[in-house]
Amino acid sequence: MSRPTVHIHYLRPPDRKEIFDQLLIEDRPDVKVTIARDLVVEPPIHIGREVVLENRSDVVWFTFPEVWHDIGRFHTADGTFRGFYANILTPPTFHKGGIWRTTDLFLDIWLPARGRPSVLDRDQFDEACQEGWLDDGTRSRALEEVDQILEGFGRGTWPPDVTHQWTRERSLAIAEPDDQPSFEPSSPTT
Repeated sequence: MSRPTVHIHYLRPPDRKEIFDQLLIEDRPDVKVTIARDLVVEPPIHIGREVVLENRSDVVWFTFPEVWHDIGRFHTADGTFRGFYANILTPPTFHKGGIWRTTDLFLDIWLPARGRPSVLDRDQFDEACQEGWLDDGTRSRALEEVDQILEGFGRGTWPPDVTHQWTRERSLAIAEPDDQPSFEPSSPTT
């Protein structure tokens, strides 16, 4: 069975736009699971001293309607799970033809395979606020989302169970290799 491709229109204020094409492998009212395979990542993406994404890596993405973040399961090219990456963003909108739209809000959360979550890119968020790229309401909501994620981690409810159920291996078993588009992701730390 051929899986549909979604086209995620991703705006990073003030005016950087990218489109990511990913294979939709699960479509439920509460979560949409996509996979990005065989990524082109030059140079490899590091968080701290650890490579978390590199050429030929796969990422399983979890998009939640009405939620102000998505979650990616990051793997290296050999399939090693590195951790969960959450982009703080506006709730996505879903349109005909598999077109999704969202706006990046600069803040990100990294949860390594073993360890505690850390907030990334606060300097970029502060710059975006200072430049007026985010209004006060959006700024407050982004910070609230970070707090909710960190509190959820402390309670053991974040990341949600679905992110543990849809492993890379399960996702690859569903995905048909000929259907998977490839794309060049932007660095999650820029």
